[in-house]
Amino acid sequence: MARQLHSTITSDGRLELSLADIEMPAPGPDEVVMRVEAAPINPSDLGLLFGPADMSKAEASGTPDNPRISAPIPPQLLPMVADRFDQPMPVGNEGAGVVVEAGSSAAAQALLGKTVAALGRDMYAQFRLLNVAQCLLLHDGTTPTEGASCFVNPLTVLGMVETMRLEGHTALVHTAAASNLGQMLQKICLDEDIDLVNIVRRPEHVELLKSIGARYVCDTSTATFADDLTEALSETGATIAFDATGGGLLASQVLGCMEVAAMANNPGFSRYGSTVHKQVYIYGGLDTSPTELRRNFGMAWGIGGWLLPPFLERIGPEAAERLRQRVADEVTTTFASSYAKEISLAEALDLDNIAVYNKRATGEKYLINPNKDVN
Repeated sequence: MARQLHSTITSDGRLELSLADIEMPAPGPDEVVMRVEAAPINPSDLGLLFGPADMSKAEASGTPDNPRISAPIPPQLLPMVADRFDQPMPVGNEGAGVVVEAGSSAAAQALLGKTVAALGRDMYAQFRLLNVAQCLLLHDGTTPTEGASCFVNPLTVLGMVETMRLEGHTALVHTAAASNLGQMLQKICLDEDIDLVNIVRRPEHVELLKSIGARYVCDTSTATFADDLTEALSETGATIAFDATGGGLLASQVLGCMEVAAMANNPGFSRYGSTVHKQVYIYGGLDTSPTELRRNFGMAWGIGGWLLPPFLERIGPEAAERLRQRVADEVTTTFASSYAKEISLAEALDLDNIAVYNKRATGEKYLINPNKDVN
């Protein structure tokens, strides 16, 4: 038996979080059982974990070993999660641990006793049954904590750079850039001599990024943000942006400043604006308000969504494996992640902990160790 965190949205409009005991089947020929020792709480996990519930009204019950959390869901938001009604859903996109059982195939047996990372979903559990294709063998000496965030952030960073190249751009813009992912992206861009325009929300985030070598950092909290961004875009020629915030006017501001920079570099009147194509990809939802566009950026533009799985499908298995191996090689350097706190499954359902990790704030990323304090 293994304990697993479940998120359930009930048909009467409540979110219920609990720990369940599940039976772990024996591995098939090409399968392994991983004892999960580290699984990060990413923003993408929070969307499934909490759904549209109002966590400010969450209530705790149960016991220290078997906690339960309940929170209301605003009635107008219930239709968007109707497909989830009364279905306990496991959570956790990625994690790392040690393979404790292996199937009969040579590939599975080769992983027995090894530390691996996996992008396998359902990772907030003590044990996880995985196909060998889902596992990334970590180098000797790499710990589960170091390998826990091998997939979502590092592959997203590499995917952004590859997308830039595939679509003919030469420089990047990134929002919410002081995050773990943002710092990784800055390191990659420095290594590969790519100009990166970072957009942050606080002065301390400016200093953080400059301390690791960032040249262009624009702070939305300053009165000169638009001018600073336009100048950086003019110098770098960046015409593609990846936006982690999603809502509000930021995507529109980026497109508008790109247009001003493009027109300054190519003067002359056109009723349709510049002919330079400007692209913003939304890949997160830190701002849950509607995305607003103010059409001051001509007609050569695009805005859309970007997700890692479709990108990996787009480039094919050989190229995807090349990126995975690069992450394994640099997981303690370029792709190193830091965590504010390690918590157990039960502690993940503590209201004080939820109040912190649900803020999705820079420097406050939590790591779940499902086997913490387990003999």
